[in-house]
Amino acid sequence: MRACAPNSPTRLPAAIWLLGLVSMLMDISSEMIHSLLPLFMVTSLGASALVVGLVEGLAESTALIVKIFSGMLSDYLGRRKGLALFGYLLAALTKPLFAIASSAGIVLTARLLDRIGKGVRGAPRDALVADITPAPMRGAAFGLRQSLDTVGAFLGPLLATGLMLLWHDRFRAVFWVAVVPGMAAVALLAFGLREPTPTAAGKRANPIRRDNLRRLHAPYWWVVGVGTLFTLARFSEAFLVLRAQQAGIPIALVPLVMVAMNAIYALAAYPFGKLSDRMSHRRLLALGLLVLLVADLMLASTPHWPLLLAGVTLWGVHMGMTQGLLATMVADTAPANLRGTAFGLFNLASGLAMLFASVIAGFLWDRVGAGATFHAGALFCMITLAGLACIPSKSREN
Repeated sequence: MRACAPNSPTRLPAAIWLLGLVSMLMDISSEMIHSLLPLFMVTSLGASALVVGLVEGLAESTALIVKIFSGMLSDYLGRRKGLALFGYLLAALTKPLFAIASSAGIVLTARLLDRIGKGVRGAPRDALVADITPAPMRGAAFGLRQSLDTVGAFLGPLLATGLMLLWHDRFRAVFWVAVVPGMAAVALLAFGLREPTPTAAGKRANPIRRDNLRRLHAPYWWVVGVGTLFTLARFSEAFLVLRAQQAGIPIALVPLVMVAMNAIYALAAYPFGKLSDRMSHRRLLALGLLVLLVADLMLASTPHWPLLLAGVTLWGVHMGMTQGLLATMVADTAPANLRGTAFGLFNLASGLAMLFASVIAGFLWDRVGAGATFHAGALFCMITLAGLACIPSKSREN
């Protein structure tokens, strides 16, 4: 363990905790809906698995693609909070649309608007985390924010399960309750966080000018490439919910699969974030990919609940190992005044990969079977591991 220098900070800034709590509240709101949405679409609206994959892929890729524009704008303005607040507000205001949806088209519209809100807030918020955290603690900061975010991601499905049991599978009533924590997240960010004054002197330059983009060097672009391959290996988690349904779990209890996955994710994110401050990022990412590979093979083999639970558990471990790590890698390889742009470009590539991966996953599910979907994920894990091994030595960490 590294010894701290005399003047080095030993505690994370309080603003990191606040941003984590905001993320937690919004994830409670979102996951109350998202944990039930695949079942709502299939059982209430008559949608196919391909439609579920298309909706999820378009929604998640939209969120990631929008981040490029909000990230660039936050770099240009030199301010992050206003964009993040707008994104959280937009997401909160879309929640009632799910409760009144009468077709897959309305669900898609609601998901797109919700994910646009996520995209608007994502890159400025991640850049803000990097701005206010000392570099030696950056992995821990991203890990803590991700951990609190994921606490919301398992509390949401847990609350949804309780309400579904209490209200006898009334999807729409649960969706209405989800509005409350979403608006609470907006209020906490609006009144609880004071953004630090930008430290850079002078007016910020246009971040998409050619000379500025040239400052994103090879190590950053390797992170983008590896992150894109990684996203292909990790399609939408909606397919975990559908796999749980195949195990014969009652509809009201299916969200508990997401509770289990996100509980493990939340417990793993902060410790692995701290570990990333001391360990080679490339090696830790490779370990995360190996964990995902094993999870995919377990989920592909059988829908029986013991292997399902083991696969879902490992899926949560790999998320804790890798999601904060990838954000840290982006922050570490980008100039400070281009961090919003860097996160935006990274998420543009990841967004396109997420769309492709989720559509392919839905197609394989419908045409070949659930096992083929997870076998495809395992194949992309192996391709990504090969990509990590091919990174030039000067772009690797020691």
